[in-house]
Amino acid sequence: MILFAVLIGVWNMVVLGALTRGMEKEMAANAVSNLTGSVQIHHPDYADDPSIENSLKNPDAIDHVFARNLPAGASYSHRIRVGAVAANARHSSAVVLLGIEPEREAKVSFIGGAVAEGRYLSPDDEGAIVVGRSLLKTFDTKIGNRLILMSQDTNNTVASMAFRIVGVFQANMESTEKQFVFVPRASADTMLKLGGKISETAVRLPTVDLTGRMETQLAGEVAKSLGQAYTVRTWRDLIPMMKAYLDMNDYFLYIWYLVVFVAMGFGVVNTTLMAVYERMREFGLMKALGMTPSAIVGSVLLESAVILALGVVFGSLLGFATVALLGHTGIDLSALAAGAEMWGIPRILYPEIAMKDVLAAGAVVMVLGVLVSLYPALKAARVTPVEAMHMH
Repeated sequence: MILFAVLIGVWNMVVLGALTRGMEKEMAANAVSNLTGSVQIHHPDYADDPSIENSLKNPDAIDHVFARNLPAGASYSHRIRVGAVAANARHSSAVVLLGIEPEREAKVSFIGGAVAEGRYLSPDDEGAIVVGRSLLKTFDTKIGNRLILMSQDTNNTVASMAFRIVGVFQANMESTEKQFVFVPRASADTMLKLGGKISETAVRLPTVDLTGRMETQLAGEVAKSLGQAYTVRTWRDLIPMMKAYLDMNDYFLYIWYLVVFVAMGFGVVNTTLMAVYERMREFGLMKALGMTPSAIVGSVLLESAVILALGVVFGSLLGFATVALLGHTGIDLSALAAGAEMWGIPRILYPEIAMKDVLAAGAVVMVLGVLVSLYPALKAARVTPVEAMHMH
């Protein structure tokens, strides 16, 4: 009974931990690839007022800084990002207009591999646009048709330009497909009269672990080379809600481990206590033959530790097998898409085991399991040979 209870409890901890870590990884990956990047450079006032007035004037200077500081495998892209209105003969909707450098952007964000119909943008495209599949359906249009974009230019007048749809992208989240439209940076520059200015530069690092170090390094180098007209922020700074969620996630997970153990601990105590009472005559005989109370306590705890260890091993193996099975197919969260998208959770969730969670689950079960077994062990140690002989 103890073995079964521990096996189920550890299996629950391992699988839940893997689901949590898989969700964290996908959320971080989505945050980085979904036009946020690992690190971004902006005008100092852009965070408070992301308007066209707070643009960066000298993107070439940023190129020189990156050439000296970015690690191997890192990519970056300059962008123009403004709010706009997209319209055709029948529909209109607020969107985010992104003027991108197609070749560079393909290495930084999801858009390079997300075009499901038509084609991706090329550097020499004029008046071409790539839109999301959901936006295409909403506007009841198709590839080859025109879409009018309107926004405010640097002269504070309404600028509009007709773009021909050349491609349709598909994203993990439907909101992304409805929110963003992509055009060549040169076309956006012409439409908005920016004269070579950009809204931001996004950097994608080869691993998430480099983010903190590169933020510090780039911030120092940018301040030294470019002055105070540029700020460096990471994806955690750009998405504070996700940062708070990820920071709290470890605490929630380990609290859940304790909750599972409390439920499992009652079974461990009751079963061990029942086993001890059934063997009271045996313990009394041991004491009559000279076995010390501490030795009796040690023997009961050793038995519990062996059973707990077996439960941890088999529960972990069962958890590994479950995660391996789910890892092939993933867990379809499409039915929860509306709520999941708010947190950046993808439609298909793939669990991923973190050994620190497996070790934490095993440590919780072993340490607390031995502690709760101490009560039945002390009961066995306190019995006298005379009392034991009179027990039935």
